[in-house]
Amino acid sequence: MAETTRRRLLAASLAAPFIARGASAQQEWPTRSIRWVVAFAAGGAADTVARNLGGGVSDVVNQQVVIDNRTGGNSVVAGAAVLQAPHDGYTFLIDAANQLTNPFLIKDLPFDYLTSWMPVSQLSSFPQVVAVRHDFPAKTIQEFIALAKENPGKFSYGTPPAAGMAHMAGEELQRRAGIKLIHAPYRGGFEAARDIGSGSLDALIITTSSIRPPLQSGKARILAVTSLKRSATFPDVPTLAESGYPGFDMNDWNGLFAAAGTPPSSVARMYEAVVKAAKIPAVRERLDPTGAEIVASNPKDFSAWLAAQRTLLGNLITEANIKLG
Repeated sequence: MAETTRRRLLAASLAAPFIARGASAQQEWPTRSIRWVVAFAAGGAADTVARNLGGGVSDVVNQQVVIDNRTGGNSVVAGAAVLQAPHDGYTFLIDAANQLTNPFLIKDLPFDYLTSWMPVSQLSSFPQVVAVRHDFPAKTIQEFIALAKENPGKFSYGTPPAAGMAHMAGEELQRRAGIKLIHAPYRGGFEAARDIGSGSLDALIITTSSIRPPLQSGKARILAVTSLKRSATFPDVPTLAESGYPGFDMNDWNGLFAAAGTPPSSVARMYEAVVKAAKIPAVRERLDPTGAEIVASNPKDFSAWLAAQRTLLGNLITEANIKLG
């Protein structure tokens, strides 16, 4: 009996350094630079959020967050790059609604969105507006809906891009209001804003930041915002939710994802770093002019929100027969 006890104590003493070393390794994360692969081009709204929050995270964890823009394939290129990297907590993906819509829009995807990703945090939300050209006869969203009902298929509305969140918001508005508009997809917000400024579009659904040029030149007017709560950028503009469509909440957004199999401790610490970075005044000051609203939700809340959005957007794509191009 004494010999057995002695052997157990010896084994424990030999194992202790290795256990301590493993625990220490987890506590030390990160020990080198971290890569955030952004599924969108440099200079855009998602990239701006990534670079500013990434800089804040760098300060929090004392390691550089490297921004790696990988565009193409409706974000599939970026996703594949992250999944091909080691799942060690040093490579993350910044993506948006493509995480939810691609399975309904693209055949033969190289990975399963439901099983390949671990949600870390919704980084930001971009409120969208319903705007009209400056000489459009409707002065309120209610008047716009009434005119559209009287003239089905007559008025055009633009969104950047096809099958993006603005397009989804437009389809949801048509469904709930019982109207029919002509959809005009654009590659980016600049082109869409340009055309409503020239008067070649009747209406537009676009982010609060992208509407600024035609709004400031007096070429467009905002009728409503698509977010559940009023936008801090345009606090006097009513929401669709308070204009007869309760619960309407369809913003553009982006979020941080880790590949499935990434150490949970790294995911947890990355989330904690994002929360701390979001509280840095300089980060918020740089993002406020873009119209981005920092969210920094926890993995559980982000997962639940994604599940609800997945159902909503999947139904919209199917019912409206939405296509990428």
